[in-house]
Amino acid sequence: MAYVVDQDQQWLLSCLSATLDPNHEIRSFAEASLHQASHQSGFGTALSKVIANKDIAVGLRQLAAVLLKQLVKKHWQEGEESFEPPVVSADEKEIIRRMLLLTLDDPHRKICTAIGMAVASIAVYDWPELWPDLLPFLLNLINSQTNLNGVHGAMKCLVLLSADLDDRTVPTLIPALFPSLLTIVSSPQIYDTYIRTKALSIVYSCTSMLGAMSGVYNAETSSLVVPLLKPWMEQFSSILEVPVQSENPDDWSIRMEVLKCLNQFIQNFSSLIKSQFEVILGPLWNTFVSSLRVYEQASIEGAEDSYEGRYDSDGSEISLDSFVIQLFELLLTIVGNSRLAKAVAANVKELVYYTIAFLQMTEQQVHTWSADANQFISDEEDATYSCRISGVLLLEEVVNSFDGEGFLAIIDAAKQWFTESQIRKVAGNASWWRIREATLFALSSLSEQLLESEESGLKTSNLKDMIEQIVAEDFLIDSLEYPFLYARIFTSVAKFSSVISSGVLEHSLDAALKAITMNVPPPVKVGACRALSQLLPKAKKEIVQPQLPGLFSSLTDLLNHASDETLHMVLETLQEAVKAGHESPAVVESVISPVILNVWASHVLDPFISIDALEVLEAIKSIPGCIHPLVSRILPYIGPILNEPQEQADGLVAGSLDLVTMLLKNAPGDVIKAIYYVCFDAVIRIILQSDEHSEIQNATECLSAFISGGRQEVLLWGPDSGSTMRSLLDIASRLLDPNLESSGSLFVGSYILQLILHLPSQMAVHIRDLVAALVRRMQSAQIASLRSSLLVVFARLVHMSVPNVGQFIDLLISIPAEGHNNSFAYVMSEWAKQQGEIQGAYQIKVTTSALALLLTSRHNELAKIEVRGHLIKSCTGITTRSKAKSTPDQWVMLPLPTKIVALLADALTEIQEQVLDGEDEDSDWEEVQTDGIENDKGFLCSMSNPGKPTYENLEAMAKAFNEDQDDQYDDDVLTVADPLNQINLVNYLVDFFANFAQSDRELLDHICKSLTQPQQNAIKMVLQR
Repeated sequence: MAYVVDQDQQWLLSCLSATLDPNHEIRSFAEASLHQASHQSGFGTALSKVIANKDIAVGLRQLAAVLLKQLVKKHWQEGEESFEPPVVSADEKEIIRRMLLLTLDDPHRKICTAIGMAVASIAVYDWPELWPDLLPFLLNLINSQTNLNGVHGAMKCLVLLSADLDDRTVPTLIPALFPSLLTIVSSPQIYDTYIRTKALSIVYSCTSMLGAMSGVYNAETSSLVVPLLKPWMEQFSSILEVPVQSENPDDWSIRMEVLKCLNQFIQNFSSLIKSQFEVILGPLWNTFVSSLRVYEQASIEGAEDSYEGRYDSDGSEISLDSFVIQLFELLLTIVGNSRLAKAVAANVKELVYYTIAFLQMTEQQVHTWSADANQFISDEEDATYSCRISGVLLLEEVVNSFDGEGFLAIIDAAKQWFTESQIRKVAGNASWWRIREATLFALSSLSEQLLESEESGLKTSNLKDMIEQIVAEDFLIDSLEYPFLYARIFTSVAKFSSVISSGVLEHSLDAALKAITMNVPPPVKVGACRALSQLLPKAKKEIVQPQLPGLFSSLTDLLNHASDETLHMVLETLQEAVKAGHESPAVVESVISPVILNVWASHVLDPFISIDALEVLEAIKSIPGCIHPLVSRILPYIGPILNEPQEQADGLVAGSLDLVTMLLKNAPGDVIKAIYYVCFDAVIRIILQSDEHSEIQNATECLSAFISGGRQEVLLWGPDSGSTMRSLLDIASRLLDPNLESSGSLFVGSYILQLILHLPSQMAVHIRDLVAALVRRMQSAQIASLRSSLLVVFARLVHMSVPNVGQFIDLLISIPAEGHNNSFAYVMSEWAKQQGEIQGAYQIKVTTSALALLLTSRHNELAKIEVRGHLIKSCTGITTRSKAKSTPDQWVMLPLPTKIVALLADALTEIQEQVLDGEDEDSDWEEVQTDGIENDKGFLCSMSNPGKPTYENLEAMAKAFNEDQDDQYDDDVLTVADPLNQINLVNYLVDFFANFAQSDRELLDHICKSLTQPQQNAIKMVLQR
């Protein structure tokens, strides 16, 4: 179709050309003119004519398409967030839609892409209601076997459309579109690989959306999927059964789309696909095995092009690595699926064998890591996604899914490759070390699962013997010639140190100590550092002590030349070396402290490295005889920084406060006093005057440490105890100021706790003002953790009011709270919402037991307050943003006594779940102790039926439940200071419910009627003793 360029069109073309002019003034004037024109009727039509005119330069047509897309975004749909008036008229919209569709068969691929993006942007608003002919038009184009330009343009458009589908459009699209897509994919003689690949990408997008819908619309999605399975599985099989081709990214790309589609079918419809799965299994295995040889030649050996880091014209990665990673992802999904894993169980040994081969270092990795040890550390520490990492994930899934068979498959494959590497070595193959390193890498990466298998009864002697054999042989190789294998030996020894014999460990430790001090390749030093971090804590003193001076010297030299990635590892190693140096305190402090302080000062803005440096200094501080010289070394430098904070570099003040806090913790009184005279007044001033939240936070923690360590003596060290106390109250006033941003007040809860715990008589006269300030701060807090920390303070005040808890409730009732009847009503409404979110073993103990005390008071106000219960599920289906706005969450309201009983029952249930879930070391609820835990496990296993708990189970829980010493609220300070931390929460709750039942069983039974079944079960458990 020929388009006549009229005067208006000529003006538009001139403006478009001018926007590309190098002269800034000309360019700016043209852009302003186009912006003004975009508000005029007919601008979209004019742009469409430029796009459609094949006689106009491609660059200008592309630019017109971009402007049209912007016009659609701003002027197409009223009510949208990005909308700007005026709206494009209905007539003009119709013209634009028609002209765009007629242009989809343009021979220029870039123009097709630009038009497709414009069509997709309009379809978001208009299809299908206002643009019913869009899909029929596109289907007509892709069904043409003569107009391949039209097929390409329509396919491009459908790819973009399919990426933005919802549960409304997919059911309409699939029956109409998939038969045409199947024809394209199954006709390689007509359609090129690019078009067939794009057809598969549309299948992937649609099946992904079906998967998202399946949880709600199971029957509907199943009816759509079942007819697709047989024909599509046959097509997938035909593509995968042909061996993978080398140096052919088009072949890799189409296979990758097949793998992605299969992954979606298996993840979401495994019950439906089971009958068709065997059809795909053989071809999939052919692709897996044949891809290894291609991968070895292209990536591992570097003899062919792997297209690493390259992309196609649509921005999709076409590298061999991305294909192999997708292959591993599919295999991982299959192995992890209980329905389908049985189909591959017979071949699990072969699967593991070939997978380990994929883990070999590529030629590119060898080149990169040899030139840059920091990149080597970064890739290893951060588990940068690669074939090695995705292969390890597959092996982990094999062990998890096949248990003993998986374990034996790993060991057998490792033995096979160890033997094969020896054969290659004897044959003079220069790359023999790669498969040996890959085998060790696989074993090391799976060390936790493999060692756990020993506990479950599997014999790991074969594993131990194999590791020791490899280590003994490979320590004889030249570290200069095979640095990566030598480094991997160190890592393997560290990972398996718990089962390796003492003789091998001592030899490995000696080799690591020597490697650190020798001129060896950086990867070897990296491996030695990793080994030392694990071996030094268990090493014999007589072996380590003579070599410590040389080790310290070498590690400090490494620090001086280390990058950020290397620093973390070296500091970690140095920390273990310091802990091993208790016999030489003077040497440790005088040699190591200055170096670490320099590292800390240079990286004070890096939270990871500065924390590592502080941990090394803390290890030095813990050595007997080191704290006094360490503090004497630090104070002369820290004092001026804190006293002149405005003069310091960014982060130095906040970092210095962290350093002082570390020195104060668990320090003797004379050290705290010495630090007080240099830093205390400066810390006070920083909190009162600074606007930097990080400085306020760190200064608050520092002040808490002063009070926790110095206690009443803090008031005596200053010239006037009264003025010191006033300063402490001024700090509380600023931190509780509702106008201070929440992040500045983040640690005020811990600070107030220290005041009321260690200065109780001084604080007693200020309790009413303190409570009122706490309420105001809580009401203005924007951070949930701040509100939780203030609730802990209220809970501690409840305990301090015993036996007159009722009087404390009366105090809260007498204090007003904005938006609530009184402060008690407000605090309890927040407490009811936040209790489940409170973190820290100490905090959980204090708040949970305080709730029990409040209920025990039987105060009349308790029954008058209603608080939020459980969420009412008010809608079904997929929750969209519009649906969420129209139907906000609704909650059941419960009387406060009922909610408190529910929370206490939840606490019992939480403890039970944490113990049963395998001693979760990251939990604040419990930290399992080794004493008696074997006996406890018998009880815990019997609790697998939640309907039949017993009181003996609680006895086991009482042993298992303990505080987590490492949580974010500095429990170490509070543990020493507060006797409440000794509460056995299980026994406390058992006694509470027993007393409640004895004093008012009728009320308890009435409350239980409103509880969930698990909550009722928890209460029955403690009453049936």
